[in-house]
Amino acid sequence: MKTKSMKEYKTITRVAGPLVFVEKTEPIGYGELVKISLPDGTIKNGQVLDTSDDTVVVQIFEGTSGIDKETRVKFLGETIKLSVSEDMLGRILNGAGKPMDGGPEIIPDQKLDINGAAINPYARGMPKDFIQTGISTIDGTNTLVRGQKLPIFSGSGLPHNEIALQIARQAKVLGMKEKFVVIFAAMGITNEEAQYFIKDFEETGALERSVVFLNIADDPAVERLITPRMALTAAEYLAYEKNMHVLVILTDLTNYCESLREIGAAREEIPGRRGYPGYMYTDLANIYERAGMVKGKKGSITQIPILTMVGDDITHPIPDLTGYITEGQIVLSRELHRKGIYPPVDVLPSLSRLMNLGIGKERTREDHKPVSDQSYAFYAEGRDLRGLVAIVGEEALSDRDKSLLKFAEEFEDQFVRQGKQEDRTIFGSLGLGWKLLGAIPKDELTRISPELRDQFYGKDVKETTDKKENKKKKEK
Repeated sequence: MKTKSMKEYKTITRVAGPLVFVEKTEPIGYGELVKISLPDGTIKNGQVLDTSDDTVVVQIFEGTSGIDKETRVKFLGETIKLSVSEDMLGRILNGAGKPMDGGPEIIPDQKLDINGAAINPYARGMPKDFIQTGISTIDGTNTLVRGQKLPIFSGSGLPHNEIALQIARQAKVLGMKEKFVVIFAAMGITNEEAQYFIKDFEETGALERSVVFLNIADDPAVERLITPRMALTAAEYLAYEKNMHVLVILTDLTNYCESLREIGAAREEIPGRRGYPGYMYTDLANIYERAGMVKGKKGSITQIPILTMVGDDITHPIPDLTGYITEGQIVLSRELHRKGIYPPVDVLPSLSRLMNLGIGKERTREDHKPVSDQSYAFYAEGRDLRGLVAIVGEEALSDRDKSLLKFAEEFEDQFVRQGKQEDRTIFGSLGLGWKLLGAIPKDELTRISPELRDQFYGKDVKETTDKKENKKKKEK
């Protein structure tokens, strides 16, 4: 902690939204904590957002109502820190890291600055271990790998919260002995959504291996900016100090970016695209790049940021910039949602750039990539044929086209669709893929080698594989 005079100043010159402008009186550092004492005795807390030769801009966590020129300002000389300990597991905290579950304060092993740095590229380990989410459209065709950042692009009204909770319940690293934990951070959610999250975590038992941060919509916008950093600081402690595999789920990054825009407007900054600040790319990168694996460390941080695309527009600045920084995306489809299909993951625009590193022999199974590629190709053709059918009718199609049209329907109804509590193994998902491909003549499976076709085509792959897995578990 810096040595500070701890003087109190009455040098507030202006108040704008959540910001207070203070005439500079001594050297002030960026990110310093500030104590605000109102004339009526109320204490508020703030953080230095900007400092220049003559003015300090302070963002107030509890809002600026009641602040006037008689208000006293004290600069504390330290930055925001999170109290971290293994006792965090099983706890529900607010967006500022304080308990909101009625439990005691967390007794810290350490207090860590929440403004952690991105991992040095030279120190990064190569992601390679498969994470099973239990959702076929992710595991089978857009595989999540340990240390990856794989966002979910959703839209308003789509069930991204349900998918996030299902991943939080089911995610696991196959064959790893290290403990696997989930850190779930929700930003700008309604009280109703908060109750839904808390109830689901408690009822399903997922809370035991989770740390939950909840920033409610009526909490200050400023708090929304520190919530993901709180979550990632907790993740870094558990991953690199306690050797755990940590999955960080952040929802909803759109609310986070709206808070960035709100504070940028209050600071009278020159806006960038669609009114968002020009530094939003850097700000998002500061969050996303804290995921990964560090050479020499057993633990890892994997990120699933979730964002709602404004107007379902994938070219909107938030998904657009996120796509540049992260390693792929899972895209939810409003059309599939209207058909009553859950989870409504649209396989065609979805992508996992690190998929090939985490699948194949020794990791999942040797037929994983070929089955994924062949299913994708047939589904894409079948989807295209739907447009043709609307023009010429199904009777005009060839037998092959009819079989592909049927494949697309079956793929959505059996592979994409699954229950909210259904936890499919990767072998179950691959078996389902082979079952659907079994309706297409064997010689048309051009993306699968003849050896794999002979080994798996027309057989009940799921049943035999699951029997083998159960036998292995019993032997262990």
